[in-house]
Amino acid sequence: MITNEEVKHVAKLARLELSEEETEKYSKQLGEILKYVEQMNEVDTTGIEPMPHPIPVINVMRDDVVKYEQTKDELMANAPCKENGFFKVPKISK
Repeated sequence: MITNEEVKHVAKLARLELSEEETEKYSKQLGEILKYVEQMNEVDTTGIEPMPHPIPVINVMRDDVVKYEQTKDELMANAPCKENGFFKVPKISK
C-alpha cells in the first residue's frame, strides 16, 4: 500500500499541489496498481523471451531508389549567383 506521505512526496517532486482528498484518492489508486503489478509478477514467464514492443513493428517505408539524378550543371543553372562551380552567397557579418 502506498502511504499518503509517499504520495505527497512524489507530488512535491512533480511540483503538484494536492488536496487531502486527492492525496487519499491517489494513495488508494496507486496501491491498486501496485497490487496488480504484484499479481503479474506471480505469473511464470520461464522460457518467454522479453518483447521490446507488444506487437511486431515493421518498417512500412519503401527503399530509396534513385530514378533521376540531376547533374551539377543542371543544378547550378538555377543558381542566381555562382563562382568557381559553387553557389555564391552573401557574407554573414557579426
